[in-house]
Amino acid sequence: MKTITVSASKKYDVTVGSGLLPTIGQRIKDLTKAKQVAIISDSSVYPLYGGTVEQSLKGAGFAQVVSYVFAAGEESKCGSTYLQILEFLAANRLTRSDCLIALGGGVVGDITGFAAATFLRGIDYVQVPTTLLAAVDSSVGGKTAIDLGAGKNLAGAFYQPRLVLCDTDCLNSLPEDIFRDGCAEVIKYGILYDVDLFAHLKQTGLAFDRERVIARCVELKRDVVDRDEFDHGERQMLNLGHTIGHGVEAQSNYTVSHGKAVAIGMAIISRSARSLGICSADTAADILATIEKFGLPITTNCTADAIATAALSDKKRSGGTVNLIVPERIGQCSIRPTAVENLKSVIEAGL
Repeated sequence: MKTITVSASKKYDVTVGSGLLPTIGQRIKDLTKAKQVAIISDSSVYPLYGGTVEQSLKGAGFAQVVSYVFAAGEESKCGSTYLQILEFLAANRLTRSDCLIALGGGVVGDITGFAAATFLRGIDYVQVPTTLLAAVDSSVGGKTAIDLGAGKNLAGAFYQPRLVLCDTDCLNSLPEDIFRDGCAEVIKYGILYDVDLFAHLKQTGLAFDRERVIARCVELKRDVVDRDEFDHGERQMLNLGHTIGHGVEAQSNYTVSHGKAVAIGMAIISRSARSLGICSADTAADILATIEKFGLPITTNCTADAIATAALSDKKRSGGTVNLIVPERIGQCSIRPTAVENLKSVIEAGL
């Protein structure tokens, strides 16, 4: 077990290890003044772990434990589900001293965090990521959001959790395809910041040391969030592969998953960087080979024009520019402001 402390506007621990889920009740009891806890989860995760969490909460002495379960999938990360959660919390008379638990992957974590940020102008919540993607990325750092028709994560808030509890045993129930999705975010951290992490992933593939790698990714994200909590500068680095990836997602009507889209985005920007002389052919080849080693895609049928058009709805656009994160070598990337009219050609260079 390893605990990483995030020192953002709200200080909290991220605990990573095996067998943690049954301890959640006492951990929340020790952290908060809550009398009632609401578990927010989806139809895939709740049947697997909802009972364990409820039992732990009741065993810790919480008088009221309620649960709201919505249909699994990105399409549920929308305004109607968000409002239904708020109505549920109001109907069950949760107070500002009570607590929510986000039990699930990135969709659950994002929408629960946004509900926590806005219900009664803010109540405590705990992230319990059950996917690799959520464990290494979306559960840490306080970005909460829902999707709008125009694009992903366009309505949200920065709102830090009180605790992130990552039980690595939950990853054992993941279909391999979903586990691979999270690997795209893991690879991202290696490309951005850590030569040794990248080398470990390149050597081991899917057999990487889960606790070690998740903890390292969390440490790297912690360092960035501590320095730039509200995404004004350095935190934009974490968007490696995301702007182009979100364009691929949108063009596929979200039939391409987030992890696969990020993998494609990283592949496109790596090939583009090679073509533009920003990174070496060897660096681009290493990135592409490692993505492929994890069974993730490096190509798309989408055109550069279609990806660029969708990407311009991305929240990371600023006026007439889009900030692209471009690899220079393993462990070092840069933020490159790119004029909107040039985005298509950058993407074309990497297709």
